[in-house]
Amino acid sequence: MMRKTTVAVAVLCLLFAVFAGAASAKTFISIATGGTGGTYYPLGGGIADILTRHLEDVQVTSETGNASVANINLLGTHQIEMAFAQNDIAYWAAKGTGPFRKGAYDNIRVVASLYPEHVHCITLKGSGVKDIMDIKGRRVSVGAPGSGVQGDVDAILKVAGIKYGDMQTDFLDFNNTTQRFKDGQLDVGFVVAGYPTSSIMDLATMHDVDLVEFNEEFLSKLVKEYSYFVRSVIPAGTYQGVDHDVTTPAVMALLICDADLPADLVYRMTKALWDNIEELRPIHAKAQLITLETALDGVSVPLHDGAAKFYKEKGMKIPEF
Repeated sequence: MMRKTTVAVAVLCLLFAVFAGAASAKTFISIATGGTGGTYYPLGGGIADILTRHLEDVQVTSETGNASVANINLLGTHQIEMAFAQNDIAYWAAKGTGPFRKGAYDNIRVVASLYPEHVHCITLKGSGVKDIMDIKGRRVSVGAPGSGVQGDVDAILKVAGIKYGDMQTDFLDFNNTTQRFKDGQLDVGFVVAGYPTSSIMDLATMHDVDLVEFNEEFLSKLVKEYSYFVRSVIPAGTYQGVDHDVTTPAVMALLICDADLPADLVYRMTKALWDNIEELRPIHAKAQLITLETALDGVSVPLHDGAAKFYKEKGMKIPEF
């Protein structure tokens, strides 16, 4: 009897060890997103859920974050495996420019380009500002100091041949930009965000706002000079009183990862995401814009080898860097 009991205990211990070993073999991945009130957070949670449910050996968790710059600092220093970030900010991080002048990160890799975040060049109807060149001599908000907005505006002004000294320049964030319009202290203000943006919607309920359109010749020069920009459109009716389509530059929200992640793992995650992308649609309106056809739009840093393998299998052209 004692011998049988000993054998039974040994078998149970062996089974426990096997199951424990299987559990320990699971790969844990975290995705840095944004604040709970933004777009990155719900989409990150949805992507984490898709990957966890469709990859038995992978557990993916969505983490709140402080958006692009903070997320890239976490990923660049190997404190997190995946993140959401704008493609312009990823580009600056890889090049060691803008907010990353103290040092570039060489481990940023793209899994997918997700959806556009548009340059809103805001003005008021009757201001006489119809084109980017019309902002000379005007009171202009170019974004908070060191922000992604300011970096994008710097690029736009360079292509336009306009300097800060050509305008009465203010360095204001989204909310302060719209507040200055309300106070009658601005003629033009730049905001870079997915539409519709709540601060602009609020402004449009109080004032007759308009959005400045960028002509095709200018956009061609901008995209050629700064590959992280894409040509896009803010549809008519997005904001109260703006009853015309507005052609404008946009940057892309990216899903990025650490170059150190195994190629096979990233390949399987990329495949699981796109094979089940319809499950993301109910999560947020922006998910409607996330398509395989646009998965490489505005890619500003190299793809991860695992992601590149998936897109090659789909016959897609891989961007070169």
